[in-house]
Amino acid sequence: MSELLTCTALTKKYGNVLALNSIDLSIDRGKIIGILGPNGSGKTTLIKLINGLLTPTDGRIRINGMAPGVETKKIVSYLPDNNFLPNWMTTQQIVELFCDFYEDFRPTLAYEMLERLGIPKNTRLKNLSKGNKEKVCLILVMSRNALLYVLDEPIAAVDPATRDYVISTIINNYNPNASVLISTHIISDIEPILDEAIFINKGQIVLHKTVDEIREENQMSVDGLFREVFKW
Repeated sequence: MSELLTCTALTKKYGNVLALNSIDLSIDRGKIIGILGPNGSGKTTLIKLINGLLTPTDGRIRINGMAPGVETKKIVSYLPDNNFLPNWMTTQQIVELFCDFYEDFRPTLAYEMLERLGIPKNTRLKNLSKGNKEKVCLILVMSRNALLYVLDEPIAAVDPATRDYVISTIINNYNPNASVLISTHIISDIEPILDEAIFINKGQIVLHKTVDEIREENQMSVDGLFREVFKW
């Protein structure tokens, strides 16, 4: 099976609100893919469906041939758009927690990256700056040897120097047989590492192409096309 993620007529409603409208999507292995769209477009709903945090209203989603659930959590590494770690824990305690939860977690890699940041094992998360907290969250997610990494706004709230660190961490530490989905509004910073881009709007996928195809067909960058498509 070549497809890592497939969505077939995937639909999600919140009452009378149609958040995702019968989308079809196929993602192969070994890709870094941007999920791009304005606020309220359906990006977060799609991400939560992939991670089994929501149930489809209709249609289906498969990850490595399986419906989202206990088994897919073993192969999907998810970075939410907010800090998900207890502030009272030390970095060592957090690493040990991830070792207990995930068989594919690589503690040696996590400690190596934390050491490069100069964050000691006995430092409590509450004593770190916001930027370093974001880095710790990303390090934990990327230290898993997962098949699918799903990163929700990994660079939205950090400074430019931290963005560079985030991007280098993504490209240097993910399983090359895996794929990375990145939801972001800051397209220009993330565009250089993308293989493909998905534009989503009003619950529908309006474009899914390789970055090279977008540039060749439109004679502009992904960021430029996004601004053109979604200008107000």
